[in-house]
Amino acid sequence: MNQHDLDVLDEIQRRVLWLATRIVDAANHDRDTGDGVKVGGHQASSASLVTAMTALWFAHLDAEDRVAVKPHASPVFHAIQYLLGNLDRSYLPKLRARGGLQSYPSRTKDPDEVDFSTGSVGLGAAAPLFAAVTRRYVDAHFGARPHSRFVALIGDAELDEGNIWEAVADPATTGLGNVMWLVDFNRQSLDRVVPGIRINQWRGQFEAAGWHVVEVKYGRKLAEAYARPGGAALRDWIDIMPNEQYQSLFGLAGPALRKQFLDGAPAEVGAFVADISDDELGPLVTDLGGHDLEAMLDAYAQCDAVTDRPSVVFAYTVKGWGLPIAGNPRNHSALLSTEQVDALRAANGLTAETEWDRLDPASPAGIRAGERREALSRAPRERSLGVTVPETTRVRANKPVSTQEVFGRVLVDLARDPAVAPYLVTTAPDVATSTNLAGFINKTGVFAPTEQRSWTEDRMLRWTESPAGQHIELGISEMNLFLLLGQLGLSWDLSGQPLLPIGTVYDPFVLRGLDAFLYGTYSGSRFVVAGTPSGITLAPEGGAHQSTITASVGLELPGVTFLEPAYAASLDWLLCDALGQIAGGSTPAATAAPAEDGAYYFRLSTRPIDQAPFEAARARISDAVLRRQVVAGAYRLVDAHQAYPQLADAPVVTLAGSGAVLPEVLAAAAELAEEGIAAHVVDVTSLDRLYRAWQRTLRQGVRTATVPSVPGALRAAFGDRTPVVTVHDAASHAMAWLGSALGVPAVPLGVDEFGQSGSVRELYELHDLLPGSIVNAALAALSLR
Repeated sequence: MNQHDLDVLDEIQRRVLWLATRIVDAANHDRDTGDGVKVGGHQASSASLVTAMTALWFAHLDAEDRVAVKPHASPVFHAIQYLLGNLDRSYLPKLRARGGLQSYPSRTKDPDEVDFSTGSVGLGAAAPLFAAVTRRYVDAHFGARPHSRFVALIGDAELDEGNIWEAVADPATTGLGNVMWLVDFNRQSLDRVVPGIRINQWRGQFEAAGWHVVEVKYGRKLAEAYARPGGAALRDWIDIMPNEQYQSLFGLAGPALRKQFLDGAPAEVGAFVADISDDELGPLVTDLGGHDLEAMLDAYAQCDAVTDRPSVVFAYTVKGWGLPIAGNPRNHSALLSTEQVDALRAANGLTAETEWDRLDPASPAGIRAGERREALSRAPRERSLGVTVPETTRVRANKPVSTQEVFGRVLVDLARDPAVAPYLVTTAPDVATSTNLAGFINKTGVFAPTEQRSWTEDRMLRWTESPAGQHIELGISEMNLFLLLGQLGLSWDLSGQPLLPIGTVYDPFVLRGLDAFLYGTYSGSRFVVAGTPSGITLAPEGGAHQSTITASVGLELPGVTFLEPAYAASLDWLLCDALGQIAGGSTPAATAAPAEDGAYYFRLSTRPIDQAPFEAARARISDAVLRRQVVAGAYRLVDAHQAYPQLADAPVVTLAGSGAVLPEVLAAAAELAEEGIAAHVVDVTSLDRLYRAWQRTLRQGVRTATVPSVPGALRAAFGDRTPVVTVHDAASHAMAWLGSALGVPAVPLGVDEFGQSGSVRELYELHDLLPGSIVNAALAALSLR
């Protein structure tokens, strides 16, 4: 790149630095929030990446490239999008305001186009890596897409996050030559200047995982100085100087800087800089490569040249580059004063009237911005898959069967559907067979970038690895599972190909991947995950493997629909509906609820359950009506008035159960009938959908000052306003709200302590889930009327 182009980029980066700084300043000094709470922002953390990001967007990226931006560099990203013409000026003073620019880049909430949400450190770094895994899969199955580079801009402190190294080490992420991580190596964390530099450790870890490593440590001034006689001593001194001492130089100038720089230095260094003036010495010894446009562009080119493995660039920077707070150990959340902002504005040749202006379109910098806007423009992506998933696979279950087993059967049946099968892709963290994906894997194979020879023969499981496989196997990392599911669920946007992603994980370990689960749903990803087996029903495994709070997580996590069917047909209907919603083939009318946009979490069990009670309900209710109720969240499994006509005038109670405990609930209803009490049994298939339906009516009532109604899904399943007992192999509070929703007394039964080993009966007895306890709870509920 010639000097003219570098000068143009330097003009652009100076404007980016100004805008990013002023965006944060305006949020804190120009806007009265009225609540006294600090707005905040990260001027210093933004400044350290200005050079790297200017070089990317104004000289390196192509339209198909995808970038995750370090959370604290959000103002820089928005400043760049504004200069490119992709963001309206009205948003610039609205950082962290309602409806304005988000604190950290967000796919779903920012007004400009964000490729990857960031915020929970470490996840935004790994997301492009798994997006590249997804692209490799898409290219193998649907033909090569236009070439994309997947880039992550991350802070060096993010490398302390364990999920970073889980992602780097996973076999599924090897060989991705279109991935580049750029580490903002400013050697400061939130609280301090980092006392030790861990570059050797990190370089070794990346290289051990097969990555290509590039260091951009020195700018052109230092590189030229090192080439002069005696320059080697200067380089050696800067390399071994304590990090705290080096960082302190950025707050000094003149003789004070010279004194600090030479403190402890060999005599040769003092002799070398003796002829360098005080005014020149500071800019020379603080000339870091991460703020040298030419050096950064050269590093990007080096990464492009290595196509057989991922690359990582360590760009040496200073936190607060170009600002008066540069290098200050407490500058992480520091704000420039009004006087400092005024001085920066003037230094950029701007006034209060012109401070928000874009680059002059007739100037070289403005022309470059216009050219880059055209070069980076993208066509809209189509999210809908354009296929219709069947409402049912008509799965058969003539004997007791578990929902985990049925889940596997339904997947195999869907894999036989020529319209749906090509888009199904499954993944698991080394639990594919134990979560019943073996049938699907036998039919579709395991994905590998190249054909792999199988050295063993297994009649039960054909682990055939090839580019045609549709199962992506991961190492034992639940974080990686949810990160991959999140990117598979965004493949329509990031790779131009919608998919139907399905993951499985042991239900207790959903919590291990919860941060990544939340990250995927916050990003608007759409996928299915099955947590199986679940609860204390996994009796002999003991407390460590018995999930109790995962139902609450599924119920409370935004962007997730939680589902816990007990019977084969209901699971079939619910899974087909979920995939239909993801494919875009379902309509709101199919579910008696608004169309959903997010992920689906199935909580399943290995306990075989007799299917006869469901078939009896099916005989009583038409398939169309029953399916609609199952999908809406609940249906009446036993109607006491029909099942026990002799109890027409008896007290009535409703027993509501979810998942594996339905046999005990049914047995309790039969015991209550013997005691002269009529007990309806409601099978709650989705606490989530019931709760949302209730909340919609409540909010409507609150907002319109009207009496809220009972939503249709609750009314259809519960009907009579009778006392209710809720029974769940999960924390009891997950279903306890049903009493409030129905306006009746409620007694919730569930698992509120850690489990232990034993038989199902023993553990159900311990947690009051046996029929006798349910009967007693029903009597208690009736007494509360």
